[in-house]
Amino acid sequence: MSEPKPLLAPLAPPKAAPRLLKNARFVEDRWRTLAAGEEVPIDGHAILPLARWRAEQASLPRGVPLGLLVAPADTLEPETDDLARLSVIALEFPRFADGRAYSTARRLREIHGWRGELRATGDVLLDQIPLMLRAGFDAFEIVHAPTIAAIERGQIPAVLRIYQRSTPVLAAPPWIARRAGG
Repeated sequence: MSEPKPLLAPLAPPKAAPRLLKNARFVEDRWRTLAAGEEVPIDGHAILPLARWRAEQASLPRGVPLGLLVAPADTLEPETDDLARLSVIALEFPRFADGRAYSTARRLREIHGWRGELRATGDVLLDQIPLMLRAGFDAFEIVHAPTIAAIERGQIPAVLRIYQRSTPVLAAPPWIARRAGG
């Protein structure tokens, strides 16, 4: 028996201009993900896809802030990818149901000792943020309009029952301490 066809096509999620959430508030994002062939700015603050980073890291300027964009199918090699040169690692969530970046975040924090900004990008939704915090993310690039509106209203959900330990974050966001009774 074949699968029935839907009566209506699924609605595309409402999109907005990207907003960067850090420490429970939206902040200005000085970083820009570079398109293929786009020059790295003199002052840095450029996020490069992993393949480009590997191809060009020897020729990229030293001493300027650089970032790395890691897709779910990418495999980081901390020993050869020179993570110490990076200020930001952005892990991509192409769809809300693709959770591979959670594992990458935990490994970066717990095994490789990454202390820089760990950013979630792509399909970042409101109910995922507390779980992403527990995995080690500390910044969120959000384009989902309802998520942006909920955060602006202060409606960030909390995880009330925890069954496993979390990755320590550099500083707990204010709403975590507030919900924990701190």
